[in-house]
Order: sequence, then C-alpha cells, then structure tokens
Amino acid sequence: MTKFKTWDGLELNYRVWEGEGVPVVLQHGVVADTNANWMSTGVVGALQAAGRTVVSLDARGHGRSAKPHDAAQYSWEFMAKDVSALYDELGFDRVVQVGYSMGAIISLLVAAADERVERLAIGGVGSGVLDCGGVDRRVVELTDLQTAMGDDNEGAPSTAMMFRILADAVHADRQAIQALATGLDSRPISGLSEVTVPTLVLAGDNDPFAAEPERLADALPDGTLHVVPGDHLMAVIAPSFHSALVDFVK
Repeated sequence: MTKFKTWDGLELNYRVWEGEGVPVVLQHGVVADTNANWMSTGVVGALQAAGRTVVSLDARGHGRSAKPHDAAQYSWEFMAKDVSALYDELGFDRVVQVGYSMGAIISLLVAAADERVERLAIGGVGSGVLDCGGVDRRVVELTDLQTAMGDDNEGAPSTAMMFRILADAVHADRQAIQALATGLDSRPISGLSEVTVPTLVLAGDNDPFAAEPERLADALPDGTLHVVPGDHLMAVIAPSFHSALVDFVK
C-alpha cells in the first residue's frame, strides 16, 4: 500500500499488484474500499491469476485515503481527476479502467476525458446513468444516504440503510461519507458520446441499481453487456463477473 498527493494535495492510498500487460486500474463503490470491493470479492485474485498488473485506488473519503468532512472537497469532477492523477503518479500512458457503482460513474468521466484509457469496464449501474445522469435516484437519493450515515437515521429507507450496514462493517468514516454524499449530489453525466473506447457493462440480474443495463450498453458508442447473477452487493462476487472481466481486459 502506497500513498500519494493528488492534484489538490489530499493524500490518497493505492495498491499495486505487479504483473504484465496494460495496467488494470480499479475504482470501488461508495462506502467500500479496495479490500471490500475488489480483494475480498476475488476480483483482484482473478486478474492476478490472468497475469495482469492491477492497481486499486481508495477514493477520497474511503479506505486508507484522506477523509475530509467538508462537502466542498467532494465532487464527481474531483474524484475523476484523482484517478487521472494516479495515472500521472505511476507514469501510465495506457490503462484499462474498471469501476463499480460510484466507481463506474467516476470511470465513465475519466474515460470521457483522459486519452490514456483504452478500455473500460463498469458494473453496478444501468439506465440510471441515462435517466438520472449518474446515481439512479429512483432507487436511492443521496439525501437518503446522508440521513442513513447520521447518528439519527430514523426515516432512512432500507436501500440507504444497506449502505449504513456496509459502512459499519468496513469501519468507514460516516461523517466523511455524509460529506461525500452532499458533495456528489449532482448529475455529472449528460451524454456518453465521448466514451468511445470499448466498454463492458457488467450487471447483476437482481441489482436495482443496474436496471435496464441493455439501454446503457446500447447508448455507449462501443458498449457490450454481460449479465451475471446477484444483487448490488453480490454480483461482483459471481465467478461469471470475474471471468467476463478477465476475458475483456486481455
């Protein structure tokens, strides 16, 4: 595990598993971190077994990275710039970018702006990217996530409380997650025409956040869809998720 200072001076944590080929850079979902989203689910192991170089970034507010409690230090743009800053730090000129849930939206923004991304894989998202510009607000509002992370979370819907349970399980800084949910309360994506690289959409067949994934794949200039079993938390564990990802990044 290594730390670096990103574009605005925040210290972020990343981890590298050495291998061959174009580096595969992983960006996790909200509340999770490198371990919860990628290591404990077997994704890193599957990519390592395929011989790939793997890099995973703990997003600001998460894992071992800095966790400011100021909402002004969080935005979709900021978090996309963090990923590009990591490319700079490691001297990458070609990458395969992979993101899940929150990380999928961040990765779409990176792929649209950074020419170093030559392939993209996104999971845990679907038509909400098109209809809501990012987070599928038909499933959960970020204001509900803010409530769920508070000391008094009465009234928070069950979907938001799922993330509270995860936050407690991974010992997340709930104040930082509240600040992040406030800072990210925007619609970052207005179109996908600039995401021209080959893109794999990985969707759990019982994941409400990945509803109508075929619409998302069809909206991407070079998108393909692979549906795997599982809900939002379990799809990433599915062996077919791992195998589809490994096949795509080869």
